[in-house]
Amino acid sequence: MTSASPKPPIAIVTGASSGIGAATARRLAAAGHRVVLTARRKDRVEALAEEIRAAGHQATAYPLDVTDRAAVDEFASAFKTIGVLVNNAGGALGADPVATGDPDDWRRMYETNVIGTLNLTQALLPKLEASGDGTIVVVSSTAGHATYEGGAGYVAAKHGAHVLAETLRLEIVGRPVRVVEIAPGMVKTEEFALTRFNGDAEKAAKVYQGVAEPLTADDVADTITWAVTRPAHVNIDLLIVRPRAQASNSKVHREG
Repeated sequence: MTSASPKPPIAIVTGASSGIGAATARRLAAAGHRVVLTARRKDRVEALAEEIRAAGHQATAYPLDVTDRAAVDEFASAFKTIGVLVNNAGGALGADPVATGDPDDWRRMYETNVIGTLNLTQALLPKLEASGDGTIVVVSSTAGHATYEGGAGYVAAKHGAHVLAETLRLEIVGRPVRVVEIAPGMVKTEEFALTRFNGDAEKAAKVYQGVAEPLTADDVADTITWAVTRPAHVNIDLLIVRPRAQASNSKVHREG
């Protein structure tokens, strides 16, 4: 009598309703993970889970607000072990200078990008360790590594996410959990810039104007999946990924 095959590892992806999160869920599912998709928009994650299952992979949707600690703890209680946590939920709001920035926007960015990441990481770290081979991915940003005018609120939040990952790696060294930070530069998705500028399509379009090939969500998802699928002893501490046209946060080649 043959023993049953081990179940594929569970990968939880936050902010999976669109953009990088959705693309990462597709990629990890295709790589053999059982993906759990979380985001506030129930209809989006359920549709994506159905799409992934239709492609022959394993996926479950779970509507979740990462800033709601009680909801996060309830979510985490459903798992004994998990293999991967991708902390992707986040985003930018506004592009005002420090002198006139909206404190509510700053607060919301910090709550989602930093406290949301903290909530999921604290709630699921024991489950990751119990797997014997866990991986935590923090999707930060090049904004977490260099400042630029008009971006202080987002930069501060992503610096927080970067420092969280860097410090956690120091604190859990010797335990069977890797901590990976992926820091994308200019990525053109359907919602990032539009959300930042409160639905102003003209302002959102100017972010990418003249840039021949900004990164896509799938480019970043490919990078995340590559880092996650390295051998267990290999930790990709920090990977900064930009389009060729972008040399820094403020130095971008634009055509025309």
